[in-house]
Amino acid sequence: MKLQYLYKDDALLAELGRRLTQFRIGLNLTQAELAQKAGVGKRTLERLESGETTQTRTLLRVLRELDLLSQLDVLLPEPRPRPRDIVKENGALPQRVGRKKQEDDQRSEWKWGDEA
Repeated sequence: MKLQYLYKDDALLAELGRRLTQFRIGLNLTQAELAQKAGVGKRTLERLESGETTQTRTLLRVLRELDLLSQLDVLLPEPRPRPRDIVKENGALPQRVGRKKQEDDQRSEWKWGDEA
């Protein structure tokens, strides 16, 4: 099942929990063993595996113990400068979103669709 097709948060959390459970079982670890290695409570791990919400830190600790932390680079790759940024700012990544004054003025002139 592809995660991108799960539109509800509950379904996505349940699928993530199912996958984490399968990785844990594949490593022949009990919930108690993984929880101890990750430094979290067994009940916290149970909640994570059942698709309940937990803290991001808990997820990171469990991913680290399952040797899956490196997969976060695939999920959220390191930002790279775009070619125009390299030319414009000597390769520095932009620090904020800039808008031209004209774009800001157009936004403030909001009208209903039936107005000319």
